[in-house]
Amino acid sequence: MPSIVYSNVAQAGAQRKVRIDLPGREYEILIGVGILNDAGRFIAQRLGAGLCGVVSDENVAGHHLKTLEASMRAEGRFKGSVVLRPGEATKRFGELERLSESLLEMGLERGDLVVAFGGGVIGDLAAFAASILRRGVRYVQIPTSLLAQVDSSVGGKTGINTRQGKNLIGTFHQPSLVIADIDVLKTLPEREMRAGYAEVAKYGLIGDAEFFAWLEANWSGVFAHEPDVLMKAVETSVRAKAALVIADEKEAGQRGLLNLGHTFGHALEAATGYSDRLLHGEGVSIGVVLAFELSERLGLCERGSARRVADHLSGVGLPTLISDISGPPLDAEELIRLMAQDKKVRQGRMTFVLVRGIGKAFLTQAVDIEIVRSLLLEKCGEGLEN
Repeated sequence: MPSIVYSNVAQAGAQRKVRIDLPGREYEILIGVGILNDAGRFIAQRLGAGLCGVVSDENVAGHHLKTLEASMRAEGRFKGSVVLRPGEATKRFGELERLSESLLEMGLERGDLVVAFGGGVIGDLAAFAASILRRGVRYVQIPTSLLAQVDSSVGGKTGINTRQGKNLIGTFHQPSLVIADIDVLKTLPEREMRAGYAEVAKYGLIGDAEFFAWLEANWSGVFAHEPDVLMKAVETSVRAKAALVIADEKEAGQRGLLNLGHTFGHALEAATGYSDRLLHGEGVSIGVVLAFELSERLGLCERGSARRVADHLSGVGLPTLISDISGPPLDAEELIRLMAQDKKVRQGRMTFVLVRGIGKAFLTQAVDIEIVRSLLLEKCGEGLEN
């Protein structure tokens, strides 16, 4: 991946563009400083006619909703807002039904737009609603968390959770525009910022060892909200995801690399009830370390790779052990049962993203489940010993 050079990115209004070139579904990702104020103008310029129904959550709305609504009113595009409860528990059928009814009652027509204004939960849920509303309307992603800016807002995956697992019900529905303002991250709780960082690190681990090394040297600038560092982290991540989405829109192959750590992480989220015990990015952090440890046990990568990854993630304040999760110890057999429900299962076989080293991830189904069981029994047992 070519290096990215920045100048004057701290200037308000500075922005960079990444383009998703999917035939008939092309769109831009705008990444900038203070660009939320111009969201209405960007939508009007790029997407033409259509009114906007905003979907947000209580946390984001309290900080930023008035700014977004004002920018849309200035362009004559504002139709109304729906504010939902924050948290992963909102991604379920009941909330999808209520949101869809609210958007219809708002009067959104087929030519109008849904605007997903929040983190990954709001992005996934609002996009799902847009994909089924009047058999499909356009939508815009305005991600407000680091995780959403670098990952979930790009690529067109929508979904909700069920008792059986995470994101098992959903659609592919590409956005018409993504607007990522790194300034809004200043109001993001520190724990949420760290959780999003797990997805940033993931991009280095799957295919860009140089980026991971850069993160090891510069991660403190991400959390200090240094604009040049944060802009590079976000743009590099988005460009990596964009390349995989363009090559494999519906995850028939290489896009699956983006799931490094997620087979383990999604099972951990389900086992903890999609609660504040474990945020998505925290589950990914633990899952990434487990994927590296499994790769080492299988003789696929050099010993010490998992320790290097764990040291970096724990250094930024992320959990890296199952025993780091608060509350009752988790059961290894239950985790395996939940992993078997993962949407990447093919013909009853689990698909794992493993590594041959940092920046060298690959997909495989050729994993002995007994080795996975042994690893999980050991890691879950650590919680019982403490």
